[in-house]
Amino acid sequence: MKKILLTLILLLSFNLMADDIKLWEKSTLNTILQRGELRVATEPGYMPLEMKDKKGNIIGFDIDLAKQMAKAMGVKLTVVSTTFDGIIAGLLTGKYDIIIAGMTITQKRNLKINFSNSYLSIGQTILAQNKYAGKTWKDLDNKESIIVTKLGQTGEIVTRKLFKKAKIRTFDTEAECVQEVMNGNATAFVYDKPYNAIFVSSKGKDRVTHLDEDLSYEPLGMAVRKGDPDFINWLNNFINQIKHDGTYDKIYTKWFKRDKWLKKVI
Repeated sequence: MKKILLTLILLLSFNLMADDIKLWEKSTLNTILQRGELRVATEPGYMPLEMKDKKGNIIGFDIDLAKQMAKAMGVKLTVVSTTFDGIIAGLLTGKYDIIIAGMTITQKRNLKINFSNSYLSIGQTILAQNKYAGKTWKDLDNKESIIVTKLGQTGEIVTRKLFKKAKIRTFDTEAECVQEVMNGNATAFVYDKPYNAIFVSSKGKDRVTHLDEDLSYEPLGMAVRKGDPDFINWLNNFINQIKHDGTYDKIYTKWFKRDKWLKKVI
């Protein structure tokens, strides 16, 4: 009886090993390594994550992450420019290996594709008058403050949720909102972190301050096809590694805290 049980256990183990090998052979990661090329899809147009420079090259925060990813794999990088409305369909049909395009992780998207761990949150942040440098949103929530935000956007939802004492005013465009702050007619402007980071590094330099604490959680993830645990495992380990060895901070500083790259696109 013991011999029969041992034989069954060994057979089961061999079958599981065979299944693991087949899963790896079919995995996107193995395909990338065999091909010697990592194909990354993005839609250039979301500064500073992905955009085209004056020469037509696609550059940005996400692109630098993709370069580090290809380097870690020991393969070349090919960036595939596509439209956002068809980017998931392209992934599912195998036109590229992964989406790195400032894509927010949502439950609806997760029904079709799988996401890596979040590599960046682009929550709402604050552009405020310079005298509020180093303050938090709580310091601005008083009867004397006027908080402006863009009508109908996430920023308005967050502003009305958080600010209970301050006066809230809405405008149709970002330009109108920041102008109110720079003219001294408003205390602060609540809007997307990427926009605020770019503005304070360019037109708003020395005129407004960026309170970059996220007021909302809007996580971005790298998207891959379902049924590929090996690739997801590698991606999550990659993200964890670069966030702890200084690589991520270096790239983040380049695109979100420095403004040299603006000369390449403006």
